[in-house]
Amino acid sequence: MIHKPNFFVLTGGPGVGKTTLLRHLEALGERVVGETARGVIREQVATGGVAVPWADNDAYVRACAARDIAGFDALAHEAVRIFFDRGIMDSYGANGALPWRELEQAIRTRRYNETVFVFPPWREIYETDAERKQDWAEAEATFDKVMTVMAKLGYRPLVVPTGPVEARADFVLAAALRATPSPP
Repeated sequence: MIHKPNFFVLTGGPGVGKTTLLRHLEALGERVVGETARGVIREQVATGGVAVPWADNDAYVRACAARDIAGFDALAHEAVRIFFDRGIMDSYGANGALPWRELEQAIRTRRYNETVFVFPPWREIYETDAERKQDWAEAEATFDKVMTVMAKLGYRPLVVPTGPVEARADFVLAAALRATPSPP
């Protein structure tokens, strides 16, 4: 098992400000890893592939999980704090996809910090686009599912308050500092 208490996951439904906060953290000098989901969608659309949520959700979820696993593994040697826009566990039951053996094994053997930052639905900033097609009701339902799944998988979900990106960053950085074990 690889346990990385210096790896922090930002998660939640669509359009809740995860990417905006991740970019802000990066501008502050933090190490970050962007979301894989939009990358999969862009590549599939560009190549005429079907591994997108609205055509073949299972293939899409498997492609996202494979990238998240590879990203975790590529950084497993790192000792610095790293913030991830979603993690391996976000593929567990994503959009109704049934978890598969390899995903369950990856979730057990590749562990992030137990504190996972969950972003709640925020009506004032939510919008759809060509890659984000979920409606508001689905965004709200995703929050409840994420809270349940994170706890089920042994993580401690911590809800990030809505507000200016600077205040959200302060909240996340302070909580990450508290959640990181002190060196011996």
